[in-house]
Amino acid sequence: MSALTSLLYQRRWWIFTVVAIIGFTLFTGEFKEAQTTAILASTLRQSTPLLLGALCGMLGERSGVINIGIEGQMLMSAFTGFMVAAETQSLLLGVLAGIATGMLMGASLAGLSVSLQGDQIIAGTVLNIAALGVTSFFFQQGYTLPGKTPMVDLWFLSDIPVLGRVFFSNRPITYLSLLLVPTVWYALFRTTWGLRTRAVGEHPSAAETVGISVAKMRYLNLILAGAIAGLAGAYLSLEAVGSFERNMTNGKGFVALAVMIFGRWNPVGAWGAALLFGYTNAIQTQFQFRGWFTDHPQFVGMIPFVVTIIVLAGVVGRARPPAAIGQPYSRE
Repeated sequence: MSALTSLLYQRRWWIFTVVAIIGFTLFTGEFKEAQTTAILASTLRQSTPLLLGALCGMLGERSGVINIGIEGQMLMSAFTGFMVAAETQSLLLGVLAGIATGMLMGASLAGLSVSLQGDQIIAGTVLNIAALGVTSFFFQQGYTLPGKTPMVDLWFLSDIPVLGRVFFSNRPITYLSLLLVPTVWYALFRTTWGLRTRAVGEHPSAAETVGISVAKMRYLNLILAGAIAGLAGAYLSLEAVGSFERNMTNGKGFVALAVMIFGRWNPVGAWGAALLFGYTNAIQTQFQFRGWFTDHPQFVGMIPFVVTIIVLAGVVGRARPPAAIGQPYSRE
């Protein structure tokens, strides 16, 4: 009994947060099933690009490379995926093009930060600026898609009240993002690749001593991370919106970094953090839909970013990043 009491005390803030969210959701949804389901479903949709962006940043930082360029990777992938899908009228080819673009940008970041040993913050910033410039210059109105990726209901599970419509009636990339959480967790903490990744991120010189190539591991991780960022970009243009807009990422790559830190560089923690941030976006949309705070629309619009600041202020000091993060490594 004492052990249970101790556990509840240690998790008191998490319990309080969950209870507060449930109560606020019921209040906002006016205690009606359809409206409550809509808020929760919107939370999952809004959290998807943040989760994918956080997983992207996590793979890089676990190997010791800071990835500030998530925003640019997502934006460029959204643009490429949209253009390929519009030209070929194939959403699948668009998604694959988005993933390939993310991998290419991941390789570019690896070249700048690993091979050339440039400043990792500057390298990521260069990717962000380049992506914004390229997409703004080449994007033209008039392209149309054959629709968005289709909704997929998972058999009878989608008929479960509330949760069925939230978790089991979604589009393909949303399902894929949920599958990536246990997949990345298992890969990081239960496989040889994950052990080597964490070793390179914590003690690269020791890892090199036992025969692990630091450069190869960082290249591999950044390219894999780029693929996930590409999937996030494809989600925005091909699944969430169904079109491309200039600067459509709108800071999601940077919020994904906050999600990663809040999740303490753990895929499961990042999913929980992404849901929290997605919930703030869903509530923001709900406020606008209901006409609440119409006299102060700026207040409603800044809710997700205020939550980001509060979370970072309360978590950054206690979250321990990989020891060798941001440090270029050269084999002597």
